[in-house]
Amino acid sequence: MINFTNEIIIILFKINYMSGFFGVVSNQDCVREVFYGTDYHSHLGTRRAGMVFIVPGKGFRRSIHTLENSYFRTKFEDELKDFRGNVGMGIISDTDPQPILFTSHLGRFAIVTVSRLVNIAELEAKILGRKKHFTENFEGTINPTEVIASLICEKDSFIEGIEYVFENVRGSCSLMIMTEDGIIAARDKYGRTPVVIGRKDGACAIASESCSFPNTGFELEYFMGPGEIVRVSSEGYTQLRKPGNTLQICAFLWVYYGYPPSYYEGINVDECRYRCGAALARRDSVEADFVCGIPDSGVGHAIGYGNEKKIPNKRAYSKYTDTWPRSFLPSFQGQRNLVARMKLIPNRAVISGKKMIFIDDSIVRGTQLRHNTNDMRKYGAKELHMRIACPPILYPCDFLNFIESRTPMELAARRAVRELGGRDEELREYSDPDSEKYRKMVEKIAEKLDLDSLLYQRLDDLIAAIGLPREKLCTHCWDGTGYF
Repeated sequence: MINFTNEIIIILFKINYMSGFFGVVSNQDCVREVFYGTDYHSHLGTRRAGMVFIVPGKGFRRSIHTLENSYFRTKFEDELKDFRGNVGMGIISDTDPQPILFTSHLGRFAIVTVSRLVNIAELEAKILGRKKHFTENFEGTINPTEVIASLICEKDSFIEGIEYVFENVRGSCSLMIMTEDGIIAARDKYGRTPVVIGRKDGACAIASESCSFPNTGFELEYFMGPGEIVRVSSEGYTQLRKPGNTLQICAFLWVYYGYPPSYYEGINVDECRYRCGAALARRDSVEADFVCGIPDSGVGHAIGYGNEKKIPNKRAYSKYTDTWPRSFLPSFQGQRNLVARMKLIPNRAVISGKKMIFIDDSIVRGTQLRHNTNDMRKYGAKELHMRIACPPILYPCDFLNFIESRTPMELAARRAVRELGGRDEELREYSDPDSEKYRKMVEKIAEKLDLDSLLYQRLDDLIAAIGLPREKLCTHCWDGTGYF
């Protein structure tokens, strides 16, 4: 009997807990562009969304909706007729309700953020200690975006205020500020999350994901650097603060978060996944009948693996998304559990009697993967060999809203280390793919998941597949490195 209550934990745990924003400054009405551009960030957030425009003669008009029981499109489509304006922003988020509207000595403005404030309690105490207050509630506490806006308003200009945010926030923060003069965009001081700029005649767009540009008519023009601040108008962008020298972009963007057509630092997501899969194949001696990628993010890795290994790429699993595209959309937990179970449909004709290579982007807790192996055994798989496109995850993320957990022991790799008698001070050894401790850890995980073999991507191979110098990538969740 499958324990659905336990299974849903991993699905919610591994879903993207990030955010994505999209803004436009145009010489004509930009409501449709903002609507569709924001919708192209739906893979980055699934709980809340908002849009804001400066309506001529009426000022700021904002709308925020929950997405937990529907899509972005269906929530906002009927409101498009009520929006007008040449300047607008949208955001999809798994964290706080946004955009926030502010009136301050800097003027009226709207703000959206892609952020994680590790030290939010400290910042809250600091601001309240100055006899200031918060108005926006967020799940029983303060809204992180309001904290950022409050910090900005402590200074004499938006540039000084954003720099003050960079100085005070532990974690990460990219943002957009919309005023009647256009949009000011800032990328996180270490560039952990991307911000890109697109252009077309008479309009300029700012986005988290470049995949939002082609079908909205924009051409990708510029990748903002870490800590860079720009002012965007319909004619283009003006640099207000030069980028810093230290880049720590999250490497997991290419492995899992990113949508296949997107580019980060000029590097395409799916092309990187092909290289990742090929690197796995070159280190793999197992003979198999075919390779299968776990939908969705495992598919690109599997294509690269199959092409390198010269074996067929088949769909042992098909993802059914016609009615329940997100496993957490239903209102009731029982329904959510059932949808999570139903979303991936195994194909007996492909599976029965076959030796299979399965590729997934990562193993976080491992509960969902164990469910996959149960399916494969049930439908007659002869051999199951799992290949993972990144190294074992040994550390919760300290910088983004990914791999948040009550305890590191929720991670499959950390549980394996504990069962082997390993200590926290030995984690560096367990992250070394050439060590005996690493080998035993991987064997333990394979045993728990009922796999015939398990092979993780080496970190050096992953870095080579991405194509950036190691010092420009954040690899904290795999090796514990990184800094605030």
